[in-house]
Amino acid sequence: MSDATPPPVLEVERYGIEPIRREDQTSTPFDLFRITFGGANTFATIILGTLPIAFGLSFWAAASATVVGVVVGGLVLAPMALFGPRNHTNNAVSSGAHFGVRGRIVGSFLSLLTAIAFFSISVWVSGDAIVGAAQRLLDISGGNVLRAVAYGVIALAVLAVCIYGYQFMLAVNKVAVIAATVMMLLGVVAYASSFSFSFPGTGTYVLGSFWPTWMLAVLTVVSNPISFGAFLGDWGRYIPDTYRPVQLMAAPFLAQLATLVPFLFGVATATLVADPANYIGGLAAISPLWYAIPLMIVALVGGMSTGVTSLYGTGLDFSSIFPRLSRVQATVLIGTLAVLFIFIGNFVFNIVQSINAFAVLIVICTSPWMVIMMIGWLVRRGWYSPDDLQVFNRGQRGGLYWFAAGLNWRGLAAWIPATIVGLCLANTPLIAGPLRNIAGGIDLSLVVTMVLAGVIYLVLLFVSPERRGVFGPDGPRFVPASDRPTEPITAG
Repeated sequence: MSDATPPPVLEVERYGIEPIRREDQTSTPFDLFRITFGGANTFATIILGTLPIAFGLSFWAAASATVVGVVVGGLVLAPMALFGPRNHTNNAVSSGAHFGVRGRIVGSFLSLLTAIAFFSISVWVSGDAIVGAAQRLLDISGGNVLRAVAYGVIALAVLAVCIYGYQFMLAVNKVAVIAATVMMLLGVVAYASSFSFSFPGTGTYVLGSFWPTWMLAVLTVVSNPISFGAFLGDWGRYIPDTYRPVQLMAAPFLAQLATLVPFLFGVATATLVADPANYIGGLAAISPLWYAIPLMIVALVGGMSTGVTSLYGTGLDFSSIFPRLSRVQATVLIGTLAVLFIFIGNFVFNIVQSINAFAVLIVICTSPWMVIMMIGWLVRRGWYSPDDLQVFNRGQRGGLYWFAAGLNWRGLAAWIPATIVGLCLANTPLIAGPLRNIAGGIDLSLVVTMVLAGVIYLVLLFVSPERRGVFGPDGPRFVPASDRPTEPITAG
């Protein structure tokens, strides 16, 4: 445990994806819990909670799908907290140990996918909160022009926090956690008289029948915890490697269990809003005036929290893939792409279906990547060489994780087919795979893609054993190793 003092909140973070020095490892598992919960205890999560109702489910069916999704997603997410404190870099760079230092671009792609989705949700929610407040307090509409201006203002605010970096982001989440929790607890009082546990649903299931629609709701909820898989290392890299694994894994798991508060708030209040596609505006319209104002303020702060946690890590990672871009420049670039998505998704397409499509893509693409990382940790006994992980970032070649031209074909050969099969099994309004009806329309993509990735990866570790050097001084666990020499690190 480090006794070092954290840098000032308003000091621009100087670290990129290089390992955090020991004297700057000032965080704890509680900080990881706080920033993970803060990034999810927001209106973005509430919006995901409204989707099961928008799909046509009853309150109890939507609530059960939500609980199952949170628990399953939290269990899958928890081991991803181990890599940051061990390697003191982000999880995309750590994945180079199993995908190759060049193959880690898979993790970078996943963080980009997640950042665009959740940054867009945060801008959408916060922008609509401003519009809702203006309509309620000033009796103005402004139409799409006001919404577009609001989205632009929120996007700039999120970018500003990301540019300052980790400490500023942690401070924002401290405020967001308390404010959002108090607001949702007050919601029990605000909506108690109009809410009914017996809400029967709309009577029309988005996928035509109950079980396929219920499974779609589960996958939508699962996307929230799984979306943190590529980002836990961004925040965990500041934690010293002195905490027990159970402490590190408990932080994100408990944080996800705590998100049942915003999720179920979304489920309950969605039963009161006429149009889920205009959830924020509808909620503002039915709220008591004493509650409408703090509701909008917290939506604004919470939206910023989600946007920051998503965008920060992606900017951090892409600055290492494209060396000409600094962390700040990469953050601005990714933020601009995400803003384009929110404008196109909101003004051109159906925003609910657009978000659902991205949520399912996150689940299908990220979950097999996480399984491969977890198996890799297990067979290597949690041993890594942080210096060798940085070879690609420094423009070098060679080292333990160079494998074949910087790519570990074993990890890639497991992830690619597992992802493709998952996409073929997907059954959503916008993503309908050719095998979607194999189980009567029930989406099996999550289970199949995770199992398939794990099986293929383990088989390949036996068929083509990895070099003994990657397993560290204690050697491999459960799998064989080869005695092929490691290519020395040289200039690229």
